[in-house]
Amino acid sequence: MSKQFYGGQAVIEGVMMRGRKTMAIAVRNAQGRIVVHEEALTAKIYTHRWGQWPFVRGLALLWDALGLGMRALMWSADVAVQEDDAEERIEFSGPVAWTTIAASLAFAVVVFFLLPTFASRWFAGFFERNPYLDAVSEGGIRLILFVLYLWAISFLPDIRRVFAYHGAEHKAINAYEAGAKLTVANVQRHSVQHTRCGTSFLLYVLVISILLFAPLTFAEIEQAWLALLLRFSTRLLLIPFVAAIAYEIIRFSANHASNPFMRPLIAPGLFFQRITTREPDDSMVECAIAALLPVLAADGIVGIDLADVDGESTSISTQLLPGPPLPGRPYS
Repeated sequence: MSKQFYGGQAVIEGVMMRGRKTMAIAVRNAQGRIVVHEEALTAKIYTHRWGQWPFVRGLALLWDALGLGMRALMWSADVAVQEDDAEERIEFSGPVAWTTIAASLAFAVVVFFLLPTFASRWFAGFFERNPYLDAVSEGGIRLILFVLYLWAISFLPDIRRVFAYHGAEHKAINAYEAGAKLTVANVQRHSVQHTRCGTSFLLYVLVISILLFAPLTFAEIEQAWLALLLRFSTRLLLIPFVAAIAYEIIRFSANHASNPFMRPLIAPGLFFQRITTREPDDSMVECAIAALLPVLAADGIVGIDLADVDGESTSISTQLLPGPPLPGRPYS
């Protein structure tokens, strides 16, 4: 069986981590305590051997984003705004949450798919609809919009906190992979950047899509509406293939990060992580550790007692203490 690479994502006031068998979310609630949810990974892409095949295993990242990631965000938002320490079950559902997700996906489709397609076709019209210029400009516009979007939202205070939790996630994974004991002090010594970051993955997706979509401009079709429909449809259908290629590149480059010939391939992703990561405070690192420990335990790597996540781990010297309340929310 192939090596398990641990990773996750930042959520609202916390971190989600995924292992081979489980995922765990650790969120700081309004009272400043860490709430942890652990869930077995039952999707076939995680449980079957074919899920680890090259060019198939990358699809798990898409599943993480659209499945685990969305539900983790919804759950973390519920925990973060919970006014007391009530033990009632917090559901991953709700019309407001799903409407928000649908609106977000619609926004992404319009901004990162439809807008570049229309803009590049209009731009190519000034050059006799050159199909190669059309394809390259479409990918370039999409890449520019992506960078501008990340840069713009990075100024929002709430997003800056999410980016700091993103940094905490990277620090925890870097510490684990370096063999360091998972204490807050040890984890804080590590970098907020990581070669397998989702930001780097998205950057590869955008660049690879320029090459893969280039022959599919449908410039020979006279009906503009049909050409645009085919372009949009093929791009959506090819996303899994682009993601699979991008993942294999990231995995290979991460395994050979010390090779000087790989550094130019890794550098752009690390550069863009300067936008999507921030230095976390200790309470954020505590959340990242609290999310990582259960998935390591489920894979048999460490033995821990999570009956009280705010206590001291029995095998890893990690003291998880109540952190500060959320901005504007006092302790109860």
